[in-house]
Order: sequence, then structure tokens, then C-alpha cells
Amino acid sequence: LESNFLPLNPKVHASPTQLAWRPFDIPKAPNSVDFIDGLKTLAGNGDPTLREGLAIHMYLANASMQNKAFCNNDGDFLILPQLGRLDIQTEFGKLMVRPGELVVIQRGLKFKVMLPDGPSRGYIQELFGSHYVLPELGPLGANGLANARDFEHPLAHFNVDQSPWNIVYKLCGKLFNCSQEHTPFDVVAWHGNYVPYKYAMEKFVSVGSISKDHIDPSIFCVLTAPSKAPNVPLADFLIFSPRWDVASNTFRPPYYHRNAATEFIGLLYGEYGGRSDAFQPGGASYETGFCPHGVSYDEFKKATESDLKPMRVQEGSIMFMFESSMMMTITDYAMHRSGKLHEHEPKMWDNLKAQFMNHLSEVKADVQTANIPKPRFDSII
Repeated sequence: LESNFLPLNPKVHASPTQLAWRPFDIPKAPNSVDFIDGLKTLAGNGDPTLREGLAIHMYLANASMQNKAFCNNDGDFLILPQLGRLDIQTEFGKLMVRPGELVVIQRGLKFKVMLPDGPSRGYIQELFGSHYVLPELGPLGANGLANARDFEHPLAHFNVDQSPWNIVYKLCGKLFNCSQEHTPFDVVAWHGNYVPYKYAMEKFVSVGSISKDHIDPSIFCVLTAPSKAPNVPLADFLIFSPRWDVASNTFRPPYYHRNAATEFIGLLYGEYGGRSDAFQPGGASYETGFCPHGVSYDEFKKATESDLKPMRVQEGSIMFMFESSMMMTITDYAMHRSGKLHEHEPKMWDNLKAQFMNHLSEVKADVQTANIPKPRFDSII
């Protein structure tokens, strides 16, 4: 675990280039690793004592928590199972969460994680100083993207259990153990809205262009978390799931671009062509702000030569993005000890050429027809 992502910390590192990780290994028997023991921090920003920032973790577990509960005093957890369901018991009740669903457990709430399907793996985004909310819909009006009615919360559920329990608290990135003589899951009833919730991402209402060009990727935002700066999110959680693509006269994949946001991307299931070599469910990809990135040449070639008929994209898959306005640092584990790090293979872009150069004769002819002064590039050809 890591919680301090300031560059002064020798255990975190900056990366100016794209990074990628092959699927992280799940512990194997005879080692018994539960959800808490299997937490591995990959990247983050800030520090929980500053009450602003975030962390990105993997959980890699092969054992259920027994008489043991976890309480994160540092921030809110957004958990994305990738392999195997999570049977989560909270002080408010139980939630069964499968791959394709997200669950949010807020700061200060006790919970335990059981693994009904055996070994499990998934992604976590932790917020230190904010809470997730639904994004403003603007011109969309009342409905679209993630609708409030599709979020689910637990019903009160309590146990009568006077056996010994251990409660593990996470505070400032460190773990502390507390023993007690009864279960923490003995809440008979609850009220209010500070409560864990889950959401099935297949219910997301996708929005896109029905004429031409692209809409800003914010249309894929499921949840957002405000920062202390007005109109600047600390974090956005976006998904790219099955939908129609119908734009005409358009390069349909994401443009080759540089943007201010830091992007951390994972794949829950299915395939996503052209993202990087070896991009698989359970792995990850990372770009710091203003780092150029885009799809491979093979994807570019398909997108520029195929007939632009209405088509289904992302069929049978969900890719997600943790996007932040903050710069992140990468942990020692992610950079040196996971054994899964690799840089994107630059040859995947080698055949990309400036397409404008293929049309200079047409541009010159159009300029002459329009009686426009010769463009400046004419002098350097």
C-alpha cells in the first residue's frame, strides 16, 4: 500500500511516457491472501492527510475474509471486480457485486469481502477528499448516462455473533488492527444517504454523434468527483461499452491527441482493439497529461478504409478509464516489483504518416481555383 504520492517520497516515480501492465497475477495456494492482504497500489496523487487526492489499487485475492472486517479512514473506495464476484457485507447490509458492476464504499464504513467464485481480481479507485456524484447532464436534460434510479443500496442485515473479530483500519496509508468480542455487522436499521451502493454498467445510457465528428469523451462519464478548484474534477470514472457508431465522414476511433488529463485505463472483460499490445482484462494502461496517444496503425487503416455504415462497437466488452485533472506518480510496486510492466511497442505506430501530404496536389488545385494566394508550404516542397 502507498498513500503519499508527492515526488518527495522516494517510493513513487514519475513517467513521461505511456506505460502498460499485463494482467496482474492472482496469488496461488498454499498462500492464503484475502482482499486486504491483496491490495497493491499502482498510482496516485496527493495524500489523505491533505484531504485531496486519489489512489489507484489492484486487489489480488484467493481467500475470503472470515472474522475480519476492514475500515478505510483515508477515503472512498470505488471497486470494479474483473474476475469473480465479491460478496460484500457492510454495516448497512450485503451487496453481491459481479464483473460489470461497480460498488462504492465510503470512508469510515466497515465491510468484509467474501469470494463466492474463488480467486478474484479487480481495480479500485480511492478518493481522499471528495465523494462521487453523478455528472451534470446539461443539454441532455433529465435522463441519460447513468440514471439515478439504476443505483442500488443494501437492505439492513444484522448478525448475532459474539465471537472474536479483528477490525483492520487504514489510516494515512498504514494498517492498524483492533480486536473486539462481537461482529461489527450488528446494525438493525439505518437511515440517511451516506450508504454504500452498486451500479450495473450495462444499464449505462450511451450518448454519441448521430451526424458527424466526435462529442467530448465526457459523454462516457458514469461518476465524477469534484476537486477544490471550481469546474475541475478531481476524478472522472468513464466506461466504453457496447453501443452504436453512426457518424459520417468521420475518423471514428479516438483522435490522436494530447490532453491535460491523466488517464488510467483497464479492461473488465472482452477485447479493445488498438489500445496497446497485450492489453487484456486484468491489465492496465497509463498516460500522463499531454502525452501523445492514439490507436495503432492497424486500427487507423481499418477506420480510414472501411465503409462507414452504422455499426456496433465494443460488443461484449467494457473498458473503463480513471481520468484525473491531477498529475500522478507511479509506485515502486507498479514500476519495479509487479513483473507486469511494459512500455507500448512503438512499432504499432510506425506506418502512420501525415495524410495531409498525400493531398497537396488537390489542395494546390483548390487554392488556384479559388484565386487564393499560394499557401506558405509551397515554398518548402
